[in-house]
Amino acid sequence: MQAAAPAASPAPPVRPLEGLKVVEMAGLGPCPLTGMLLADHGAQVTVIDRPGPPAIDTGTGLARGKQRICLDLKHPGDLNQARQLIAGADALIEGFRPGVMERLGLGPAELRAQHPALVYGRVTGWGQTGPLAQAAGHDINYVALTGALSIASRAGQAPSIPATLIGDMGGGALMLAFGVMAALWQARATGQGCVIDAAMTDGVGLMAGLLHSLRAAGRWAEAPEQNFFLHQSPFYDCFECADGRYVSLGALEPQFYAELLQRLELGDISPASQHDTRQWPAVRERVAQRIRERTMEEWQQRLEGTNACFAPVLNLAEAPDHPHARERQSYRRRADGHWEPSPAPRFSR
Repeated sequence: MQAAAPAASPAPPVRPLEGLKVVEMAGLGPCPLTGMLLADHGAQVTVIDRPGPPAIDTGTGLARGKQRICLDLKHPGDLNQARQLIAGADALIEGFRPGVMERLGLGPAELRAQHPALVYGRVTGWGQTGPLAQAAGHDINYVALTGALSIASRAGQAPSIPATLIGDMGGGALMLAFGVMAALWQARATGQGCVIDAAMTDGVGLMAGLLHSLRAAGRWAEAPEQNFFLHQSPFYDCFECADGRYVSLGALEPQFYAELLQRLELGDISPASQHDTRQWPAVRERVAQRIRERTMEEWQQRLEGTNACFAPVLNLAEAPDHPHARERQSYRRRADGHWEPSPAPRFSR
């Protein structure tokens, strides 16, 4: 009897951006994250590095899936090699100050004259135009200018935000990635690329659209003691536990607030008075006192996975080891043993 042929190995999944070619100019923060997002989903991303050490060493966390080439763009031979590389690409992304690429001889007008379908993505803090376009700045400055930083504070304290996430990565990298994909769709239909001006101030301002809408509708109170988003309510904030750790509560809807009170064993507090801001100080102190009675781990055992809208405040080292993250494989081990976030979002194919 003839032996059965071995089963064929399943074909590797085709990622949605397979075949897309992108050139990334080496830089900091937003542009490398955009490049990694594209590479995670199948794009061939080639980074043009500059000789010498980077101004700020941020490690290799945003380098996965990319190939790199080191070129000294002040040398005609290397500059010509960069131009040839870009001529064969669908998109170029860069994060320099306005005018830098033009001075290097790699500005959009020059490149697109030879490659009309090229999508040229530019991400900066202030944008390519405007009185601040040439000013230095960083994430905290861009978020401040949009008004978003003003709502990240507690009464009597200076505003505080998580490092790099809102301006650099949200308003910058993600908006650039969206702009690149939108422009590529248009170029596919028309044969004409375009220049994308992704300013972090524009992006953060857009991300605050819901808040502007609430304000316009008269549903955004400037006074913290009347606005549950501004750390004064008993149901939407972080509270300290017995071990000095913190947990977050976000029970906005009436049914979730009722469950929170029930699970905190505060049954004498009426859920119907949730939005009576006059009662907030006293109820908040009751909630804070109850949370201080147990450790973060004990509250996890009592509240996690319920409709009380609860999550522990984990640090960067703890987040990958949380059961939810492990089940979803939200993080993965690098070769050096450190965790890194897995690609997102996920596709059914």
